Amino acid sequence: MKTFSPAQSSFLVATIFAISGIGVTSCSNNEQDTKAVDRVNEAAAIARVQGLEARAAQLKNDMPAITDISDITNTDQATDAAKPAITMPDIGTIPDDEYGAAVRRGLQIVNHTYKELPDNVGNQLNCTSCHLGNGSEAYAAPWNNITSIYPLYRSRAGRINVIQERINGCFERSMNGKALELGSDDMNAVVSYMSWLSKDMPFGVSPEGRGFVKIDKSLEADTVNGKKLFAEKCSVCHGANGEGQYNDDGTYTFPAVAGDNSFNDGAGMARTYTAAAFIKGKMPFGQGNSLSDQEAVDIAGYFTHLPRPVKANKDKDWPNGDAPKDVRR
Repeated sequence: MKTFSPAQSSFLVATIFAISGIGVTSCSNNEQDTKAVDRVNEAAAIARVQGLEARAAQLKNDMPAITDISDITNTDQATDAAKPAITMPDIGTIPDDEYGAAVRRGLQIVNHTYKELPDNVGNQLNCTSCHLGNGSEAYAAPWNNITSIYPLYRSRAGRINVIQERINGCFERSMNGKALELGSDDMNAVVSYMSWLSKDMPFGVSPEGRGFVKIDKSLEADTVNGKKLFAEKCSVCHGANGEGQYNDDGTYTFPAVAGDNSFNDGAGMARTYTAAAFIKGKMPFGQGNSLSDQEAVDIAGYFTHLPRPVKANKDKDWPNGDAPKDVRR
């Protein structure tokens, strides 16, 4: 059976009622002037109108209430159970056509960003230094369905951003580099890859596991304890000063979280509570959720304030005066 949207149903109901009014008023009241054949046609017309009126009543009863429509369209009110799960699609399902070539190029870029785009990356990080698992790991800022959530209002910009602007924000901050041209093949490749990650997900629905785990932002960082915990739990991979570990070919074994090869102080990961949320859910590597909120905040408070590149013009961030308390100035 064909179904109608609420708007289509309302239009149909209104149309039926209009037809009904025309049909009734067009019936003759002068039975003496009505021929037998007209009486037959009139009876058939009345029957049709009655049938239409019955159908209109049925449609009206079947239409969802306004609150039902709100529940459907307001994804912020959706329960976690209704949210789609994040999974990495089988790479073998990437189509063998022009779109598939762009998807593969995008996958190559996000995993080898500083080698593939040396003119746009000012450090030695890759997109997947933070967006783990090919950008498709829950609670590691995954990209699954991100292209259907944008355009999106972002308070840091104080306006609506499209997904390409969001990507360039990472190039200028996390990569300490330069923005891609909005319509370039490389930008289109990254967006194509993100779209492919979202191919089996409902449009406009934020999946479970988007962003990072929640952290208690009322906690204050104890950077003395953070330095101690960093040495115990983080330095074995990221180095004593957060400088990372690199191979002879320039690729890293573990990325820098401080110093010249790390993100600049305008990046989200340079903020105490953003970094703490990532640490809480994913660090130490392979031991996610093994630290308390306070431990994660202490570590983040320490390493985010280690020396790192400075973002130009970060004073223009949060133009509406609603900057979070951990923003670097």
